Parts: sequence; structure tokens; C-alpha cells
Amino acid sequence: MSRDPVTLDDVRSAAGRLRGVAHRTPVLRSRTLDRAVGTEVFLKCENFQRTGSFKVRGAYNAASRLRVAKGLTTYSSGNHAQAVALTARELGTTAVILMPADAPKSKMDAALGYGAEIITYDRYTDDREALGAVLAAERDLTFVPPYDHEHVIAGQGTSALELLEDTGPLGALVVPVGGGGLIAGSATAATSLHRGIRVIGVEPEAGDDTRRSLEAGHRISVPVPHTIADGQAATIPGELTFAINQRLVETIVLVTDDEIREAMHFALTRLKIVVEPSGATGLAALLCGRVRPTPRRIGVIVSGGNLDL
Repeated sequence: MSRDPVTLDDVRSAAGRLRGVAHRTPVLRSRTLDRAVGTEVFLKCENFQRTGSFKVRGAYNAASRLRVAKGLTTYSSGNHAQAVALTARELGTTAVILMPADAPKSKMDAALGYGAEIITYDRYTDDREALGAVLAAERDLTFVPPYDHEHVIAGQGTSALELLEDTGPLGALVVPVGGGGLIAGSATAATSLHRGIRVIGVEPEAGDDTRRSLEAGHRISVPVPHTIADGQAATIPGELTFAINQRLVETIVLVTDDEIREAMHFALTRLKIVVEPSGATGLAALLCGRVRPTPRRIGVIVSGGNLDL
């Protein structure tokens, strides 16, 4: 049999590489939340991660293995942009980031604050992959993929690894899905550690490319989603992430923008944490009863907190 593209050993290796660079984020419990959903919930709070999201885990794990002398580049709606900008600073180099012109201003300002140069594009008409390839070639920059790379996936999986180390066995793990890197890494770690765990992805209703792809058995592209969850506005799953998720993810459930807003409000008023729309989709799925049957103990990755107030 051929080697899996990402293994638990890869995730553990990434954890070692990230030690001292990424935070070991807290796991939050709430009796109010437990009562609301009828089970024990463990929130892995990546909104407390450096740059405000899980993305620095994969960006640093990948870039630290690459040639970076001439600088890094990527494309991102915000969180990966900040992660690559911070990674470049940590590695003593520079970053040039392609960001959609309508990206949240707070995310763009944060990337600039980490020292990145920002070039904007129109997410609805421009081909970001083509633009990224030209930029990397013209400036001799090293491209750091936002999700579809084994080292990025392994880095993202360290969030679930930490969660399970802190909580012990869980019946299910609920993970937001954009390009699929976070859930692919999380599923790799979780199913390797606990064979019976269910891995459930959550997408915004307006951008369900991964759900459609898993149901069809092949990758399906959708129009650029119009959703409050800007970090999950992917149009097609990654090739590598889809292959992993097709094997390890049980199902994808959907939440509406209004349900995401309600979850953000619950997080702020009852849990006292700030969660961005994409980071709140897992919580929204629980609060709306989308995870059925509900196991006795369930983990949720709160993927980020970069919210423009």
C-alpha cells in the first residue's frame, strides 16, 4: 500500500516544529452551552492563536521547510494572509500577499501590520491562482499554499492533536470547512488517535462545494459564495484535501448566515469570546441541532476570531 499523504507522525512532527512559534490554545467549557445542546462540548479556541486563527500552524510548518530567502507569497481572504506575513517575519524574510479587494479591512490591516505588501484583486472576476503564479514567477517568491499541501495540512492538524491530548476520547469532532486543510489535518489526527471518532465538517449554506463534492464522489466547483463566512468562501475543494476528506470525514452539514450570526452572538454574550463568522460555523451547527446523533462528548474547533467590529 502507498503511504498516506499525511499521517499522524507528520502531524506530530509539525507540532514539534511549531513549539515556541504557535500558541497551545485553550479548550473552553461552558455549562450553559452543554445545556443548550444536551451534551458535553469542548471548544478548541483558535481565536486565541497568533494572528487570530489556526492558519499560522500550517503556514509556518510549510514555509519553514522551503526556500524563503527571496520572500513568500500566497493568496488569501485574510487569515492565511496574516499567517504568511507573520511566518515571513519569524523566518527573517518578506511577504507579498494577494487579497480580494473586499476582504475585511481588519484582516488586511493586520497583514500590513505584520509587514506584508498587499496586492488586491477582484474575487468574483479574477483568477487568483493565475495571478499568484505570475507574481511568484516575476518576483522569484516562494508560494505558501493556503490549504492544498501536505505540510500545511499536517500543521493544521496540530489543533485537533492538542484538543484530543487535553480532552481524551471524543465521540465527534466538528470542524469548519473552507478549502479543506483544517478538517483534513484534524481528521488525520483524530481518526488515528481514536478509531471510532466521527469527523463532521460544517460549511455555510451558500458555499457548499465540499458537501456537493463528497456526495458526487468527485470535486465540484461552485460560484464564488456570497456569505458572511468569508474564510469559507471557497469555490472547489483542494485536490489533496478532498482525497483525505473523502476517506476520513463522515459528513458535511450546512448552516445559514443568520444561524452563524446567532452563534457569534451566543459566543460573545454567553461564552465571552469574540468569534469570526467562519470560526462560528461549528458552534452554529451544534446550537441548531445539525449534529445527529449527538454523542456524549463532542469537540468543536473554533477556527478564528478576526472580526471587524
